[in-house]
Amino acid sequence: MDVSAKAIKARWGSGYRLKMKKLRDIDYAILSELLQNSKTSDRQLAKKLGVSQPTVTRRRASLEAAGIIREYTFIPEFTKLGYHVMVMTFLKYKKGIDQEEVFKARKKAREVTPASPFEMILGERGMGLGFNGVTISFHKNLASYFEYENWLRQWDFIEAAETESFLISLDDKVHYRPLTFSTLAKHLLKLREQEVAQPV
Repeated sequence: MDVSAKAIKARWGSGYRLKMKKLRDIDYAILSELLQNSKTSDRQLAKKLGVSQPTVTRRRASLEAAGIIREYTFIPEFTKLGYHVMVMTFLKYKKGIDQEEVFKARKKAREVTPASPFEMILGERGMGLGFNGVTISFHKNLASYFEYENWLRQWDFIEAAETESFLISLDDKVHYRPLTFSTLAKHLLKLREQEVAQPV
């Protein structure tokens, strides 16, 4: 599959570049702080950023209303919650998927009950490695993963015979870079600095 810059532009259009100008510096500062610790109060943010609490409250509400802040959450120690395997599954969607099929996919994903031994946290289209879709899921064990594979095969719009998976043992004692948003928070501010320094 072609993943050149030309192909990416054709797939997503010229808008794939991040648009930073619509947000203010204070917005990026607030986002960066919340990415590092979503429990931070408006009062704490105001003190750290050197602005008034009403300013922080107003800008945070604006970010929420705009859908930039979608939810507040945390990153747990997954193994202590009973999840021992994380899986990236690469898929091939059949050609000609229409909006009705998309709705079916969403409905199918919602059918996973809390009692299931797995949970799919992401399912997206994309390109690369000869695939055009990917899911990320958490599992209690390998048996749970095999059950998940069988569950995916029920989806009519997936080429069931053409899937590949990458399994990550969360019990592994060696972690090259554990999941964190703290580094993303710092990167966000760097992107902002570049946008300000090199306006389009």
